[in-house]
Amino acid sequence: MASLCRNLTALLLFLTTSPLLHSHLFTHAASASPPVTHHRIKITAFGPDYYEDADYTDSISSPPDVVSSKRTTLLQHEPPQPCQYDPCLENQDPCQSLAEKTLCLCPGVSRSDEPPHAPRIKVLQQISAGADSGKIEVLWCAPSSVVSEYRVVIEGSEGDALKFKEVSRRGVIRSVEVGTKVCVEAVNSAGISSPSDFSCERFNRPDSPEYKMLAGVIGGGVALLLILIIAAVIIWKYHMHKKAKGDSTDGLGNPSYSTEGTL
Repeated sequence: MASLCRNLTALLLFLTTSPLLHSHLFTHAASASPPVTHHRIKITAFGPDYYEDADYTDSISSPPDVVSSKRTTLLQHEPPQPCQYDPCLENQDPCQSLAEKTLCLCPGVSRSDEPPHAPRIKVLQQISAGADSGKIEVLWCAPSSVVSEYRVVIEGSEGDALKFKEVSRRGVIRSVEVGTKVCVEAVNSAGISSPSDFSCERFNRPDSPEYKMLAGVIGGGVALLLILIIAAVIIWKYHMHKKAKGDSTDGLGNPSYSTEGTL
């Protein structure tokens, strides 16, 4: 009985002090530990409708990749603007060419199979200097029509009309008398524009400094003549009034008095 107790005591001491037994127990305890828990995290990127699910553990050291949402940019186009086209400017590109280049808007024009509208005379004046001194300069504005050429017609010489290109807005004609009617006509394959109040104009006296001076001298002379006439009338009336007063004084003398003596 005593020997059995000693054997059990020795066995217990062996088990508690043996390193192999400790290693086996620690390995068994580590293998029996619960598994690592994975946490599910939701990340929102640039909007409430976008989510990215990812599994993270304590061993992950690099940050997660963030995917940005795509945003659509709406391009708002400005409305087309009128073309930089002046119908009174000479030698410029046609409005249709400008519209094709810049997508601008041209004013409406009549059809090519219809006679054009009448152009508008801008200036009709006499040239006072240069090689064309004494001649007449005509400036006009194009109509809203298809035009192939222009004609300048002088009253009394309709058969000798001067022709100009479709890009022209200026013409020089011979000197004409004051009051002569000058018209500008537009021409295309369908016909010629009809004369109007704004496509025809009568030539007036040139508004030159010499003409202004002459008009001033004539006006001053007329004013001086009127002043002299008025002054002469006033003086004549004064003398007539004085004479009438003297005659009335002589007629009212004493009838009893006589140079020959008393009655």
